[in-house]
This record gives sequence, C-alpha cells and structure tokens, in this order.
Amino acid sequence: MNDTYYRPQDLPRFGEIGEGAPELWQKFSEWYGAVFREGALSEREKALIALAVSHTVQCPYCIDAYTQACLEKGSNEEQMTEAVHVAAAIRGGSALVHGVQMRNVAHRLQR
Repeated sequence: MNDTYYRPQDLPRFGEIGEGAPELWQKFSEWYGAVFREGALSEREKALIALAVSHTVQCPYCIDAYTQACLEKGSNEEQMTEAVHVAAAIRGGSALVHGVQMRNVAHRLQR
C-alpha cells in the first residue's frame, strides 16, 4: 500500500491522459508548448513562474517538473526559493485581503 496519494513515478505518465480524448490532448499539448517557448519572457523566467504557481496550486507533480525545468534552464536554488516566497506572499496576502469582506459583513451585522 502507498503511504501517499502522490506517486512520483506517475509524472512521466502524464501523456496517458490524452488516450481518452486524443484531439483535446493534441490541442492542449500544442498550446502548452507555445506557452513555454521563448517570447517576451525567457524560458527560464517562465519556468520560475511555473514553479511558483505550482506551489500555490500545491501540485507535487508540477513542483517536481518545474524544479527540474528551472535547474535545466539555469536557475539556482536561491532564485527558486525566492520565487516560492513570492507565491507564498501572494497567497497569504490574498487570504488576508478577504478579511475586508469579513469586516464588511461583521460591521453590517453588528449595527
């Protein structure tokens, strides 16, 4: 029995999801590839963004894949850690800003 739902050996099997809908997988693959090609942002910058977002959406497969991509594209651990901190700060801030909603409701109900 597995100790965790996440199985690192499943990451290379990602393409198998296309077997049930090959046309959609083809379209996704083309779009995904285009997104990560060099453009206004470098491939390295895009990998750092993807690593940060991976932590925000808490996808262990993405974290593994984009940690590797960042290293392959020349990022170092300090840069990667800073990107993760940026993601954490945004996530924390987005939770806190919803406190305004809480305050609005509390003030309305306490009148």
